[in-house]
Amino acid sequence: MSIDYGTKRVGVAVTDPLQIIANGLETVPTTEIFNFLLQYLSEEAVGEMVVGMPYHLDGNPTFLSPLIEAFILKVKKQFPDLKVVTQDERFTSSDAKKIILQSGAKKKKRRDKSLVDKISAVLILQEYLETKRSGV
Repeated sequence: MSIDYGTKRVGVAVTDPLQIIANGLETVPTTEIFNFLLQYLSEEAVGEMVVGMPYHLDGNPTFLSPLIEAFILKVKKQFPDLKVVTQDERFTSSDAKKIILQSGAKKKKRRDKSLVDKISAVLILQEYLETKRSGV
């Protein structure tokens, strides 16, 4: 499972049991993410959670980093058996917007920020899976 955490919305993506392909699952209001996780994790087996960590081009954390770190601490406290890791998420939002544009989506769909968040979560998870497979 991957998380693209934002101040308003959280994009969520999951992978298949063989960890081959990441799929967008949901975009959840940030205020409801723990209710969503409680429900989802009670129904589905999740081995680990990958949380996107934003950095500036120079490698310094962004203003969101402390909020994401607090989110991770809360996840670890509420779900102590769940392994939580971070993944650099630089460029995922801009890459997600490009993917939506290239898909031929109509203008209204391209403006849907929840879709951008969900695709960003997919990109975070896909990059994590590729890194994990390559052993980097």
